[in-house]
Amino acid sequence: MGAAGQGLSTDEVQSIREALAAGRKPKVVFTASAGQVAGQVGQVVELTDPAVSDEFVVVRFGRDELPFSPADVAVAPRGAGRKAAEPQPETPEPEPVAPAEPEFVLDRVPQQRREEPKVETAEPKPAPARKAVKAVKPKGPAGLTVTLAYADGEWTVAAQQGSKSLAKPYVVKPAEALRMVALVDVPGVQEAVEQIMAAERAEAEQQAEKLRAELAEIEARLAELREAH
Repeated sequence: MGAAGQGLSTDEVQSIREALAAGRKPKVVFTASAGQVAGQVGQVVELTDPAVSDEFVVVRFGRDELPFSPADVAVAPRGAGRKAAEPQPETPEPEPVAPAEPEFVLDRVPQQRREEPKVETAEPKPAPARKAVKAVKPKGPAGLTVTLAYADGEWTVAAQQGSKSLAKPYVVKPAEALRMVALVDVPGVQEAVEQIMAAERAEAEQQAEKLRAELAEIEARLAELREAH
């Protein structure tokens, strides 16, 4: 075996090759020429072709498998790998979770105590005064009703406020009644008024024709009387 600073000799490389063929993974120590990993222990997992690259010694170090030259590694002394491997599982063993449990419990207790006085201060807020104010609202003027009516060929308008009669039914012209109905803007009401107006117009025209016929007869008779005179 060579020293840790000299690297692997030709015989040591051959013995490692035979160990790999037998299924073993020889341990090696990184020399100073390996850089930052000097002094660390690794396992040889493969020997590639030295004719292709000088770094033909593939060493597993932690989770990585990296190629090195024979000068970068030396045969590890017995027990070197065990000492380096034992402290690794010791670091994750401490349980920092245990002290965290009482901390969460202590945080919850003051939160409940702080919320209790907030609820107590919010509860004593009765509002009886607002209910008393609502009782004053039923004070307002009585309802006003304006009625437009048609009966016996006449349009009348009446006004009443509550139980008091402000204006007794008085006659209005058909044109005024039609204007009032137009303000309502209800098609059914307007059609009913228009029908009434049309019926009145037809009756008025018939009466006018009768009067014209009667007037024509009277004028003819008067003309005859004048000729006889």
